[in-house]
Amino acid sequence: MAGPEVVTPLELRFPARPDELRGMRDALRERLRAWRLDEECASDVVMAVDEACQNVIRHAYRGEPDGFIELEVRCTGDELQIAVRDFAPPVDPARIRPRSLDEVRPGGLGTHLIRSAMDHTELGKPPSGPGNLLRMVKKLARGGAAGT
Repeated sequence: MAGPEVVTPLELRFPARPDELRGMRDALRERLRAWRLDEECASDVVMAVDEACQNVIRHAYRGEPDGFIELEVRCTGDELQIAVRDFAPPVDPARIRPRSLDEVRPGGLGTHLIRSAMDHTELGKPPSGPGNLLRMVKKLARGGAAGT
């Protein structure tokens, strides 16, 4: 009897610069299509990962051009497991507060967007070394991806 289908994760390492995000989004979108995610789900995932990377660039690295971001996306059949890691000084998760939705001005909605697109988010320390690790989970409908 054959085991479950092996689904190759997406693993990227790229400079923490805004001009690098398009290539990341393209690679992520391509892998999500290969996993047969529906377009709405894929768009939500790409948007959430992009917002997370923008937050790393703006807030963790404070725009310094020498940092790196590592992205890992795994599909287990019933969920996507996403990890966004940076090597910036540690961020206190308690200090991350999205602005009020009643406040009308550009920017500041990334945290809201990420939380609305994902089923679970958790910011913490990486298992080893410096930096921050954002873990996100997106539950998938049965039959929606990776041959399930």
